[in-house]
Parts: sequence; structure tokens; C-alpha cells
Amino acid sequence: MATQTAPLWRDTERCYRAVTARDQRFDGQFIMAVRTTGIYCRPSCPAITPKAQNVRFFLTSAAAQTSGFRACRRCLPDAVPGSPDWNVRADLAARAMHLISDGFVEREGVPGLARRLGYSERQLGRVLTAELGAGPLALARAHRAHSARLLIELSALPLTDVAFAAGFSSIRQFNETIREVFATTPSQLRAASLRRGRRAEPTGSTRLSLRLPFRAPFDAQGVLRYHASRALPGVEAVEERAEGITGYGRTLRLSHGPGLVWLSPQPDHVRCDLALTDLRDLGSAVSRVRRLLDLDADPEAVARVLGADPVLAPLVTKVPGLRVPGAVDGPELLLRAVLGSAAASVAALGSQVPPGEPPMDTLTTLFPEPAVVAAAGVKPHVKTVAAALADGSLDPHVGRDPGELRAELLAFGINADYILMRVLGAPDVLLTTDPAVRRSAAALGLALPGAARGWRPWSSYATRYLQTFAPEENLS
Repeated sequence: MATQTAPLWRDTERCYRAVTARDQRFDGQFIMAVRTTGIYCRPSCPAITPKAQNVRFFLTSAAAQTSGFRACRRCLPDAVPGSPDWNVRADLAARAMHLISDGFVEREGVPGLARRLGYSERQLGRVLTAELGAGPLALARAHRAHSARLLIELSALPLTDVAFAAGFSSIRQFNETIREVFATTPSQLRAASLRRGRRAEPTGSTRLSLRLPFRAPFDAQGVLRYHASRALPGVEAVEERAEGITGYGRTLRLSHGPGLVWLSPQPDHVRCDLALTDLRDLGSAVSRVRRLLDLDADPEAVARVLGADPVLAPLVTKVPGLRVPGAVDGPELLLRAVLGSAAASVAALGSQVPPGEPPMDTLTTLFPEPAVVAAAGVKPHVKTVAAALADGSLDPHVGRDPGELRAELLAFGINADYILMRVLGAPDVLLTTDPAVRRSAAALGLALPGAARGWRPWSSYATRYLQTFAPEENLS
């Protein structure tokens, strides 16, 4: 994994330069708070740049909120791509943030989060406060506030329903949090969104249309083609026209019931249409979709490192903003990997979901749970892996320690690096045994892994470049 360096948000001089330039590339990588106004902003906020002596920098919005700052209503600092730091880092704080953004605290509380990460509540709180400036409850509170704002502004749900859908335990807690974080009331937030014309067209109480931001450049066609080439009928669907892939959808297994998602790339965002059984799953669904498309990546940082290699530089120039495809569900991805070509037939064993409205009407099936796969007529190795997933002895979730998960996967004879790259979003994985990578390396005269030393911490992106430009296999 990557060697850690000093975090960006502690480099006040560099952060202030980014703020002065209103550089959008740094949105989501740190928070700027202004002492004189009590407000925190994204680095690219269009407001007048405050004096350097009046500014503080934080890694997370939760840390800024804990220090008494309120979110800027002009730049909406929570509506930006997530920090790429969580993928580069593999420590406890980063793994906790993956689970918190997936709504884990709302479902199982801080004790459940600590158990899942293998730490005591006290240890977890101490580490998160030291690393991120806020404890798990404050981080989860910031996540709830963001989910609530999405529902307030983009749905017609009654505000009472919004409160519980976002994970708040009471209307009072909901009102107080919105007032503290956004310096306004929920009803005023909704009224302001209507004046700005931000509300999506009504689509029913469980349907939402969201705009998912990303850091440009973004090779949308590349990541969508990857998923489309592996799409399972019923579980996934693809819409393709002459100009390329215009839509990709799939079913989602969420905590409170199945969901459907349809993704359509736009010039400056990805349109995300969701149909959910329960709106409490909104935050988790969005988090999983962002991982699926690697929307929180920092393409500029990747290009600086890989573009410095004279062999890779032409590839980086040809396809800027290439992404590493992720996964919405660890057990599903693992089972599909070990099933190989049999995945399509096994997918038909999944439970049926009510079809959505077009273009989601072809999404009819959830990928089967591990216990169903274990009971099916599959190969012994697949049955063993599925049984381990079913009883919890193998658990590839986004909060896993990479080293521990790697050891477990290798014990089952599984390609661990592939799973780490896609499930955990590990950015520094080189798939040296991948046939396409080997063909590409041979064609470029690269001796792997030695030639890859200069690619760290972005070897996963180098892997994707090599796969993308691999020569066709010679079958003669």
C-alpha cells in the first residue's frame, strides 16, 4: 500500500493558495472555516477570499461542525466529491469513514461500528478524534445532515418523513442539527431550493434523481464500458447509442430492502436515478454508486505520477481521467469472481424485485445471497467460498483491513489483489497476473513488477491503463 505523507489539510500555506485560486480540484480534500463569520466552505467557494489569519482548515465537515462552524449555504461544502484520502489511506480512520459513509452507524450504532472494525469504542473514538478532528458520532451526524439536505431539496417527502429517512431518532434532533449545520430551518431550506429550481420532477416517494459530482477529467465511457462488458441480465442493464453508453443500471441489495439505480453520464456530473424500498437507504446507495464509478478519485494526482513515466505518459494523455471500477457489494463481487462464466446462470437464482419504470424496467433480479449460491449446483471451490460468506467467516466489506482481508482471501485460493482493488478501492494494486496487463506490458517493453516502482501510490490506475490498451490476444 501507499506510504503515508503529511495530510494536505495541515499544510496551511498550500491550502490557502488553493482557496485564493478557488481551485475546484481541492473540493472535498479539505474544509476552509472562517473565524470571523463562523462559516465553513469548500476551497472553491465564490465568496470573497478571507484573510489568511482568519482561516482554519479541517479534513472533514464534521470536524468543522464540532468546532462550532456552520455550512456555507452558497457553496454547499457537503455537495462535493468525497476525499480521495480515504482510498489512498488504509488505516483505521479511513476504513471507519468508508463504513460511516455507507450509513453503518445509523444501522448498528457506534458499538456496531467498533465491533466491525475490531476495536473498542474508546479506542475508535480516540483515533478518529486525533486523525479527523471528530468522533464517530459527530462524523455520523454530518453524514445524516448531508442525507437530510438531499431529501429536503430533491424530494417532496414531508419533513417529518425526511427526518427519519435520514437516520435521525427524533424530529427535535433533526431540526436542531439542520439549524446548527446550515444556520436555517428545514422548511427554509426547502423553500430556498424551490426558488432556485433545484427540485427534481416528482417521481413518487421512493424515487429520487440526484446529481453526483466528480473531479474532472472523468472517463465515464471507460468505467461504464467495463461494467457493461460484465453485466448480468436482470441484475444489470445497459443503454447504448452511437455516441457510446448513455445509461447503466443495476439492482442494489440494501439494508431496508432492494433498490434500483440508473446512471447517466453528463458533462459535469453523473445523473443518478434511484428507486428505493426505504429512503433510509439513500446515503448507503449513493455511497455505493460513488465507489462503483470511482467518483471520488483525484485524476490530477494520478496523472502527475503516471504521466511522469515516459512509457505510460502517452496512454495517460490519450485517456485522461481513467477510473478504477469499484463494486456495490463485496460478497457479490467475490462470488462473481470465483464463478467466472457461470455467474450469469447463477444470477438467475436471485430473488425477484418489482420492476421499475423505464429505463429501470429491465432490472428484475437481485444477485443471489451467498447461502443460495452455496446450495446451488456449483463447483466445490465456489460452494466453499459461498458457505464462508454465508456464515461470516469471510467478510469482504469496505471497512476491512487490506492485509487481513488479503490473508483470508489467499487462504481460499482467491485472487486477493483483484478483490482489494475493486471492493476496497485500493489504489496501489498491480495485477501482474492479469492476461491483458501481461500482453500490454510485453508490447510496451515493461518488465513487471520492477518497472512499476515509480507508479506508486497509483498502481491500480496503471493496471487499468494497461488493460485498456492491451493488444488483442493472439489465438492462432
